[in-house]
Amino acid sequence: MEGEGLDKRVIDLRSDTVTKYSPGMKEAMIRAEVGDDVLGDDPTVLLFEKKMAELLGKEDALYVVSGTMANLLALISQTKPGDEVLLDRNSHIFNYEAAGSAVIGGLQLHPFDGTGGFLPVDELPSVVRPDNFHYPRTSLVCVENTHNRGGGMIYPFDMIKEVSGFAAEFNLKLHMDGARLANAVVVTGIPFIRWAELADSVNICFSKGLGAPVGSVLVSDAETIKRARDWRKRLGGGWRQAGLLAAACLYAIENNVERLGEDHTKAARIADTISADPRFALVYPVQTNIVIFEVIDVSIEIESFVSKLAQVGIRCLPFGGRRIRMVTHMDISFDDITYFEKTFSGI
Repeated sequence: MEGEGLDKRVIDLRSDTVTKYSPGMKEAMIRAEVGDDVLGDDPTVLLFEKKMAELLGKEDALYVVSGTMANLLALISQTKPGDEVLLDRNSHIFNYEAAGSAVIGGLQLHPFDGTGGFLPVDELPSVVRPDNFHYPRTSLVCVENTHNRGGGMIYPFDMIKEVSGFAAEFNLKLHMDGARLANAVVVTGIPFIRWAELADSVNICFSKGLGAPVGSVLVSDAETIKRARDWRKRLGGGWRQAGLLAAACLYAIENNVERLGEDHTKAARIADTISADPRFALVYPVQTNIVIFEVIDVSIEIESFVSKLAQVGIRCLPFGGRRIRMVTHMDISFDDITYFEKTFSGI
C-alpha cells in the first residue's frame, strides 16, 4: 500500500511553548492544595511565589497567566503614563505584545538597533530626556535574556551589568524579560539570583522550555508587586484556584531546569545539519535552544519549503523575510534529532 512503512512522527519545532506536561507534573497538579488566590489563600500559589522571590533574591513575586502579562505589569507598575521606555527593536516587548504598554500604560517605547538584541550601552546616556515639559520622562530600560529574535543568544552578564550601571546613574528602573532566563542559567552556570541582582524586576516564563502548561512569574520589590497585583486584577487577571497551575510551575523549577541542557545539545545538532547545507546559513550562533537560519538559495520559496518539511513530520515557522526558526524542547527526543539529520538535506 502506498505510504506504508513511512515514518509518521511529528517533530514540532515551532516553539518550546508546544510542550505537554509530563506524568510527574500532571501528578503534582492533581495533588495540589488549592484556595482562592484573589482572596490570598491559595497555599500552592503562595508557596510558589515565595519560592521564586527567594530564588531571585527579591522581596515579592506575582504569578500571572503569561510572559506578556508579566512584562506589561512590570512596565506599568514602574512608570507613569507619558513616560518613555528604552529597549531593543527586536525585543519581545516591542514586537509581540500587541502594543499593550502603549494602549494600557500610555508609554512611549524608544527602540534601539542592538546587535543580537543587546542594547548599545554607549548610546544610552545621550537619549535620556532632559527634565523639560516638552519631553516624555525617560524612566525604564528593558533587556531580554535569552533573546528570542536574537536566536536564543544569552545577554552577556557583564553587558547587562553595564546597562544596570547606566540605569542606576540616571535613576532609571531596569526590567529583565527573562522568559527563557533558565536557559541562560544552565549554559553560564550563573544562578538566578545573580542575574536578578542586576534588575529591578524580572519575568520568568514557565510555559516554554520549563514545560508547564500556563504561567509566568514577576519578581520585584514589595511595592512594585503590590502595584502589579492591583493592575493584574484590573486587567481581569485575578486567579481563583490557581494552585492547580502553580503546582506545575513548582514542579518545573524543581525538576526541569537542568534538563534544558539537553535542548541546547539538540539545537546544536540541528544547527550543524543546517550549516552543512549550502542552501542555508545560520543567522546567529546557537547558544541555547533556538535556531534561526536564512534561506540563501533564491530558488527556494519559504512557505513551500516549510510545507515540504511538514509533510515529512518536521514543523517549523517562517520568521520574517527569508528566515526560518526552529526551537527544541523536552518533547523532542534525540531520536527525533537523528531523524531530522537524516531527512533535512533531502527536502
